[in-house]
Amino acid sequence: MNLWHLFLKLRPFVRPYRLLVIATLVLTLIGSLTAQVNALTLKYAVDSINKLVEAGSGLAQGWHILITITAILLGKEVLNAIVQFGQKFYGEKLRILVSEDLAQSIIEKFLTYRLAFFNQDNNQAGKLQTRIDRGIGSLTRLVQIFFIDILPLFTSAIIALALMFYANFWVGLVALCIVPIYFWITYKQAQKLGGWRRKLRDGREKKSQGILGIINSITVIKSFNREHIEAEKQLKLQTELTENQMRTRQTSFVFDGLKTFLEQIGVVLIIILTSYFVLAGQMSIGMIMFHVLLFNNVSAPIRSLHRIYDEVNDAMIYSESFFTILEADDEIETSGNLKPNIQGKFELKNVDFSYPNGHRALQHINMTIQPNKITALVGLSGAGKSTLISLLDKFYQPEAGQILLDGIDLEDIDTHFLREHIGLVLQKNHIFQGSIFENIRYGKTDASLEDVMNAAKKASIHEQILKVPHAYDADALMLSGGQQQRIALARMFLKNPPIIFLDEPTASLDAIATEQIKKSLDEIKQGRTVIIISHSLSQIIDADYTYVMKEGQIVEHGEHDDLYHQDGTYKEIFDAMAKSLNIDKIAKTFEDEETHS
Repeated sequence: MNLWHLFLKLRPFVRPYRLLVIATLVLTLIGSLTAQVNALTLKYAVDSINKLVEAGSGLAQGWHILITITAILLGKEVLNAIVQFGQKFYGEKLRILVSEDLAQSIIEKFLTYRLAFFNQDNNQAGKLQTRIDRGIGSLTRLVQIFFIDILPLFTSAIIALALMFYANFWVGLVALCIVPIYFWITYKQAQKLGGWRRKLRDGREKKSQGILGIINSITVIKSFNREHIEAEKQLKLQTELTENQMRTRQTSFVFDGLKTFLEQIGVVLIIILTSYFVLAGQMSIGMIMFHVLLFNNVSAPIRSLHRIYDEVNDAMIYSESFFTILEADDEIETSGNLKPNIQGKFELKNVDFSYPNGHRALQHINMTIQPNKITALVGLSGAGKSTLISLLDKFYQPEAGQILLDGIDLEDIDTHFLREHIGLVLQKNHIFQGSIFENIRYGKTDASLEDVMNAAKKASIHEQILKVPHAYDADALMLSGGQQQRIALARMFLKNPPIIFLDEPTASLDAIATEQIKKSLDEIKQGRTVIIISHSLSQIIDADYTYVMKEGQIVEHGEHDDLYHQDGTYKEIFDAMAKSLNIDKIAKTFEDEETHS
């Protein structure tokens, strides 16, 4: 991406604020003109005073000169202060507004991306956050640089150069020849630094991801006493980052020294050349200061160019990553436009699916999920059960095969419409920052407090909420894991969808809570299409039909009794569940209780 491409990408975000841009441009022109006042005034002062001195006149005859230059310079400073304030204020306002639009645009955009985008190794949370934050910061800084730094400086430089040419062609030519050489050195500097800057970006992303990893894994790290290992990992990342920073600065210092030397050579040549013309009688003595000050206005952007160019290059590099995220149109979730009357019959025909990392999760899946029935998915961890539910919810698209809902291809159904009719409860559900009320109401955003409380009662969490300080207004993140799980269940009860996917919904609950939730689930399951993944014997037995999965394939299916007597995978899993619960001792306990009673 070059600067022109970047400008084209930024233009839609700047266009709504064109009045701000016009105001900034007008102030820039005024400021560029006032920047030449010092040179013109000094020429006038030196030449006028020199004439008085040569004529033998003194202060009495020179008061009008002092008053004139005082009025001009003070007036210029007042006007310049107003202009600079306007430039900075409008430039900063433009930066803030563009920053807001960029941030909102990328949030709205990646919310439309399919789940696979966020599961890619290159799109981990820390890396995405770094790219977005630095991308927005760099782009908005670029807007500010253009309107507050580059535009005023270069407008002033062009006007100063024109005045130099108007006063003397040869002096103007010397000044003009310095500029392209300086730009060429700056360009070579940018080429040298480009690779190092990309390494710096990657290093910062890895460091950010590493810190997030430590925070998220701190309990495991401490429980295994692995603090030193994690510290060493971060030290290695920090050492690489430091080496890249040092190489970058070393290269910058070399080129900055060359540019400073070139600028000073320009000043020396201007002084020598103007002195020659004065001695030759072709210029007044005031022209020496006139040209030196004008060249100072020409070289001002040159002096700032290396800093500006550094920031522009940073913006270019982080902008590439930012716009890669913003323009990943191929990652947008596909959606049909059909909104059928949903009954809840799913049919999967020869479905295959692999994750972005290449892991083959499902192979040749053929199954029918009947409406208004409870279908259980049974299998060991990694068998593909949760992946299957993700496909039915259109989080992923199958690589091969077809998924039908009520005879309609799932790809042809409007995605938002589909998900409005599906309730999903996971083994680990996300709780948002906010109150308990807001978290439950997420299931139905226009629900009343009474509706929320009824949903909480169904999820057996209402009484516990009332015991918490501030009750439904309390911070939901302060609840325990089991309580948060019930908040997620209440959210689903509030949504009240015709299709329900339950992926280990009671995994993090205690026995009494599990029994309470089971009763609530039994109530909501009636008259709905339910798919449940569970290691709970009672929930599996309650299913109308069961599919047994192993290594991404359907190996058995049928009703409980038939499956159990096939002496296959289902029986093996079922017996293992029973043994883990110590069914024999539990049964004996009940028998003893009946005997004693």
